[in-house]
Amino acid sequence: MNNLRKAACLGLLSLLCAAGPASAGVTPQQAARLGADLTPIGAEKTGNAAGTIPAWTGGIRSAAEAGFPGFKSGGHHPDPFAADKPLYRVDAANMARYADQLTAGHEELLKTYKSSYFMDVYPSHRSAAFPQRIYDATKAHATTATVTGGGTGVTGAIIGIPFPIPGEGVEVIWNHILRYRVDVAERVIGQAAVTRSGSHTLVRFHDESMVGYSLPGATEAGLDNVILYFIQETLSPARLAGEILLVHETLDQTREHRKAWLYNPGQRRVRRAPNIAFDNPGTGSDGLRTADQLDIYNGSPERYDWKLLGKREMLVPYNAYPLHSDKLRNSDIIRPLHINQQHARYELHRVWVVDAVLKPGQRHLYKRRTFYIDEDSWQVLVVDCYDNRDQLWRVQEGHSINYYEIPTFWTTLELTYDLQAGRYLALGLDNEEPMTVNFNARRTPADFSPAAIARRGTR
Repeated sequence: MNNLRKAACLGLLSLLCAAGPASAGVTPQQAARLGADLTPIGAEKTGNAAGTIPAWTGGIRSAAEAGFPGFKSGGHHPDPFAADKPLYRVDAANMARYADQLTAGHEELLKTYKSSYFMDVYPSHRSAAFPQRIYDATKAHATTATVTGGGTGVTGAIIGIPFPIPGEGVEVIWNHILRYRVDVAERVIGQAAVTRSGSHTLVRFHDESMVGYSLPGATEAGLDNVILYFIQETLSPARLAGEILLVHETLDQTREHRKAWLYNPGQRRVRRAPNIAFDNPGTGSDGLRTADQLDIYNGSPERYDWKLLGKREMLVPYNAYPLHSDKLRNSDIIRPLHINQQHARYELHRVWVVDAVLKPGQRHLYKRRTFYIDEDSWQVLVVDCYDNRDQLWRVQEGHSINYYEIPTFWTTLELTYDLQAGRYLALGLDNEEPMTVNFNARRTPADFSPAAIARRGTR
């Protein structure tokens, strides 16, 4: 609670300066700040007064700028910051010194696992960058983007960030949902539901995404209300192999909720799957994450009231290239209670803080969630999840990198720590995979149809 009061005080000035009416975009004068004193998607260009957060100078815009001009999509991205050394380490003994920069979840992880959990803090690099068309679309639609249906949809925006100068919490969450990640991509990743002793069975997924909202030339009318197509095929273990999930994510949730289908290899049938949403269990997660925790947060915001607490300087996972490296095995990362923190990288960044409280009459495993969203990318980096007794239950981390051949800023490893069970879930393990994310895949909406997944299952 103390952290939330601090956030409200520190964020008041940001709100007064940056807030715009949620129902009708921002004024042309406010939009003119994009690319001027604000970055093209709404972050503060300048660094902080202490000099511990640098100015944004464009991020890493290509593999050549990263120092790896020969890099090809699908490989393990070499670390542009490999020469960096930690500035300091935060642990249970000195955490009080950094209390203003720690989330409630990180404080609890430090206290709960005080003999083994720590956070190595490195120099801050504002590496996030995106294609120019994302910047152009963000500025073009900043004055027209509108939240509809009490927060359950967006209109008046396409391709870019809809609310680069947000005035309400739900706008920030829509920025995360609609942030640029990919046009089309496929990948193979592992998911480990780790017991208290460290044992686990790796579940491997092959997934494919096509983000219609962000495609070059996309129009709001042409979307047919579908912003994202997603297929997740389970490759192993044998007891789960062959199951295929198909999702069509919608933009206006009042018009139509997400559509989902599941192919069952035992029955060789495709069935509608209306429960792939909200707090239903995530695929193969052993109950350690909910469906809406994939991609840190996804789906309709309808069950929560979203309060914007402002902006804070926080220690967050960032530029997590070591966790994406083919120099590591999964066993180098997975440890009892938490991952091997020797390979985790934290930096000081400005983040938007949004508190989500369950609406009266609505149901969810999490009564409250506090989100910490990167100002440079609109990627959620940390979430504190509270149970119905108002006790901190789970902590999410989005360890992210700049996939600089695009460029885009996206998670490479998503962690969900269950503080009550002493367990955690690691999703995105690709260290031992020959291919990470292939951004050169070619797909059409027809490839994401129920008939298409039925053909996959029977071939």
